[in-house]
Amino acid sequence: MSMSTLLMAAPHPIVIAVCVVVGVLILGIFIGSIRIVPQANAVIVQRIGKYHRTLESGFNMILPIFDKTLPAISLKERVADFRPNGVITKDNVKMMIDSIVFFQVVDPKLFTYGIDRPMSAIENLTATTLRNIVGELDLDETLTSRDTVNEKMRQIIDEATDPWGIKVHRVELKDILPPPSIQESMEKQMRAERERRESILRAEGEKKSNILVAEGEKQAAILRAEAVKITLLTEAEGRAQAIQKIVEARPNAEYLTLQGYEALAKLAEGQSTKIIVPSDLQNVATLFTSISETLGVGGSMPIKKPTVAKTTPAPTPTKK
Repeated sequence: MSMSTLLMAAPHPIVIAVCVVVGVLILGIFIGSIRIVPQANAVIVQRIGKYHRTLESGFNMILPIFDKTLPAISLKERVADFRPNGVITKDNVKMMIDSIVFFQVVDPKLFTYGIDRPMSAIENLTATTLRNIVGELDLDETLTSRDTVNEKMRQIIDEATDPWGIKVHRVELKDILPPPSIQESMEKQMRAERERRESILRAEGEKKSNILVAEGEKQAAILRAEAVKITLLTEAEGRAQAIQKIVEARPNAEYLTLQGYEALAKLAEGQSTKIIVPSDLQNVATLFTSISETLGVGGSMPIKKPTVAKTTPAPTPTKK
């Protein structure tokens, strides 16, 4: 084979270059048609300027040159912290309220084509809704009805954002700032309320303390009275048993006379200033004997009648 034949059979360099360029273009188009969408994201595809489809997370292919993808849209729940808004209550009190909205994009197509600048729209909608709701409440209801205000705002904003492909999960009032004069009056009111509660608690404590002290004194008095009662009963029973023992022993006249002397001695030890002494001390023994004979039924000793002592009248002083 001649050299000229080999040169004619070999590919021309231009052909090789064209093939390489075509191959690179095909590879570039293939690579450019690949779209990998991250998790919890969505991508809108426009074909010749018109909505074509929505790419979900994972591996996707598009038609090069004719298809165009928009920036990815996050499908995760978002938190929008808006700046404080001035509102006026029903009783004409102006205050600043800071709100937070928790929302999520559920339809990327509506979120893209439903409204222009959706975040600004949500902020303005939240501000106007808040003014409308708070305008129907007075200051005290606004401060104490946060849950009611939150729920009403969520329902209204969620219903209004449905055409935008947005789902509002929760709306919270972050901070409520009344005017300084209102804050000062509220602090005074809270201070007075705390002092009133303190006074009530102190009075109730003193009342309970006095009741407990009175009940304690009452119980102590009852116990002391019962102790005195038991003591007196015990002493009376002891004396009765002693007298019964004496009666059963059938004492003689000498013993009774001795007991009479001891009784007079005890009487003399008292604080009385006058002591009546019988003229005949034997009558004392006679009296004890009579008592013992009366208490002792069937006794052998005869019952003696006490003799009445004769007293001589005092001489009458004569006038000189």
